[in-house]
Amino acid sequence: MTDGSVSVLERPARRAVGVEIRKIPIGGRLDDFLGVVDRIYRGDPNYVRPLDLDLKRRLSPSNPFFEHADGVVFTAHRNGTCVGRCTAQIDRSHLVRYGDKTGFFGFLDTVEDEDVARALLDAASEWVGQRGMKRIRGPLSLNMYDEVGCLVEGFDTPPMLMTPHHRPYQGGLIERAGFAKAKDLYAWRYTVGDVPARARKAHDEIAAMPEVRARHIDMKRFDEDVRTILDVFDDAWSDNWGHVTPSHRQAARLADELRLVVIPELTYIAEIDGEPAAIALALPNVNELIRDFGGKLLPFGLPKLLYRLKVRGPKTARLLMLGIRKKYRNVRKYAALSTFLYVKMNEAGRRTGIEWGELSWTLEDNGPVNVAIKFMGGKVYKRFRLYEREL
Repeated sequence: MTDGSVSVLERPARRAVGVEIRKIPIGGRLDDFLGVVDRIYRGDPNYVRPLDLDLKRRLSPSNPFFEHADGVVFTAHRNGTCVGRCTAQIDRSHLVRYGDKTGFFGFLDTVEDEDVARALLDAASEWVGQRGMKRIRGPLSLNMYDEVGCLVEGFDTPPMLMTPHHRPYQGGLIERAGFAKAKDLYAWRYTVGDVPARARKAHDEIAAMPEVRARHIDMKRFDEDVRTILDVFDDAWSDNWGHVTPSHRQAARLADELRLVVIPELTYIAEIDGEPAAIALALPNVNELIRDFGGKLLPFGLPKLLYRLKVRGPKTARLLMLGIRKKYRNVRKYAALSTFLYVKMNEAGRRTGIEWGELSWTLEDNGPVNVAIKFMGGKVYKRFRLYEREL
C-alpha cells in the first residue's frame, strides 16, 4: 500500500498455495484469459461463452472506458495450466462522483479452488491498493452497465446478453477470500402475453392524454435517438447506487454497437409536449443466437448470427433500460408512465415473436421499481451479488 500500511498480500491470512499469478496489461495477449472458461464451465449446459472478439475489444486501450480508467488483467496458473482469471480497474469518473477511494475487480472465473480465487482477488486488491484505493468491489466487468455481480441464484438457465453466469461455488469462494455482500441485483423473468386489467387501464389513461406520444427509435436519426435515450436514462438513474454518467465517447461506442442488433420495435421514447420524458430499450438476446459458437464469430459464426437475428428472429430479449425523467416522476397524472411503457413493450414483444424477456437489473432495495415489475407479472429468477472488502 502507498501509505505504508501492511499490504493485502502480506496480511496474516490464509495464503494461496501453489498458484502463480500472471499480470497482463490492457491490450496484451489474452489467450489464457479467453480460453480458461472452457475448463471452468466444461459440462455446464447453461454457460454461453462470450465472443472472443468482444472481450478483446473491451479489454483494449481503444475502449473509451480506459480514457477515464486504468486496469490490468490477471490469470492464475497451477503447474502451468490456467485455472482462473480476473481484472482489476480504477474508474476515475466513479472517484470524481463518489470520492470513496473504491477500486473494482471483474471478469472473475475460477475452478473450484479456494487458493486460486484468493490469489486472484488478492492480486486485484494489491493492484488497486497500490494506487491509493481503500476498498475493492466487484465483480464489475468493467463498470455498472457491463456485466455486474456474481450469480448467486438462477444457475439453471443461460445468461442473457450482457449478464454474467457463474458456477454455484463462485460466490462462496469470494466470501472465503474475505469479501462481504455489498448489494444484490435482481433479474426478473416476464412472459409475453395478456397484461393485468389494472395495467391495461393505466396504459389506456396515459395513451388518451393528447400531450403524450410514444414512438420507436428512428433508424434514420439513430445516433440522435441513442443520445436522447442515454440522456433520459442518465437523468432517471442519476440517484441510483453506483451510477456513473457515460462519457460522450462511451455513448458513441454504444450507439455503434446497438446499431448492429437493435430491433426498433423493441424500443420506445415517450414524449410529453414534445420533450423526451421516458424511455424503454430492449435488445434481442444475442446469447440465444451464439450458444454454439464457442466464442468464435469468424469465419462461420457471423453469417449464422445475421441469419438467426434478421431472418429466423430471436425468441427472447432483455429489457436493458427503462426510466422516467425525475421532473415527471412525481407528477400525479403521469404516475403510470412506467406501466404505460411496460404494456407497450409487452405488445411489441408479441408483434416481434418474443416469447419471454428478462428485465434486469434492479437493485434489491429499489422498492418502487420492483413493485411495478411485480404488478406486471414479473418474477425474480436470478440474483447477482456485488461484494466488497476494505483494504
